Amino acid sequence: MNKKNKITRQDKKKKVEGKTSSVTYPSKLLKPVAAFLQNRLKTLEFRRKSVDEDDPFKDTSRLTDNASPDADAEEQVGKYGLCEDCGKMIDTDRLMVYPEATLCADCQANREQ
Repeated sequence: MNKKNKITRQDKKKKVEGKTSSVTYPSKLLKPVAAFLQNRLKTLEFRRKSVDEDDPFKDTSRLTDNASPDADAEEQVGKYGLCEDCGKMIDTDRLMVYPEATLCADCQANREQ
């Protein structure tokens, strides 16, 4: 082989870099693919619509209804362990046994009498 006919890799790279190549496919091949993709797109859009309708987070009344029972929770957080009647600390042993206690043992005894 002589040097004129011998093409090196660098020569091939130069030819490819100089041109932007585009590949064309026959429409006979593309039509079924396009039809499939359009059908798939319609299916996905329908599913998205049904998911959006069933989204529980879009119903704002649901969110406020769930938050209602704990609306006063923020106030109570800072008062945990304090007696509602006298304001003194509730004994730690009492809170260990009965964590929901809101009264110290003395005030609880007074209420039960």
